[in-house]
Amino acid sequence: MIVTTAASLLVGVVAGTGIMMNDQAYQSVKQAVGGSATNNSIGQIDITSMDIETALMAVQQQRTQLLDTQLNNQIQDVQKRNEEIAKKNDTMAEINGALAGESVNGQYLIPDDLAAKLAAEGIADASKKEYTAEELIQATEKLKGSIDNLSNSQQMDMLQLQSMTNKRNEAFDVMSNFIKKMEDSRSSIIGNMR
Repeated sequence: MIVTTAASLLVGVVAGTGIMMNDQAYQSVKQAVGGSATNNSIGQIDITSMDIETALMAVQQQRTQLLDTQLNNQIQDVQKRNEEIAKKNDTMAEINGALAGESVNGQYLIPDDLAAKLAAEGIADASKKEYTAEELIQATEKLKGSIDNLSNSQQMDMLQLQSMTNKRNEAFDVMSNFIKKMEDSRSSIIGNMR
């Protein structure tokens, strides 16, 4: 284990020295690490004064924070769609309730709040209060179509949410593994010094 740790440290030092001796590679690494490549919506990480372990840890923590933010936004979008679907289902239930009531001369009287909901959906005029059974059934069909569209979008959102959750879990695993490897390396070095 000591030989493996020492060999990996030696390989890392040799590779790092080789990169730093090549001016083009050095400039690329410097730009990626300290330049515009680390800009994002949370801010820029200034890693010029950090050792490599701290810098990698800071970058990984920032990645995790970004994924958390994206995941929270995606969850809110899913919740909004769920609320829209629930409202449309409630409106359909009210239409079915109106159809179950009595009609006068083939006309069904709907409450003001249902008329407002139909107007908000773009199905009918808010001032219209009397509908035929056929008009109410057509309104129900339009609502069903709208719910189907939202459900399809909801499925895509759920797939994206699953993907983001996997990426977030992966980021935490990488960070945890990195911390464990740093700790193991330090323990090994300290053990060798004794």
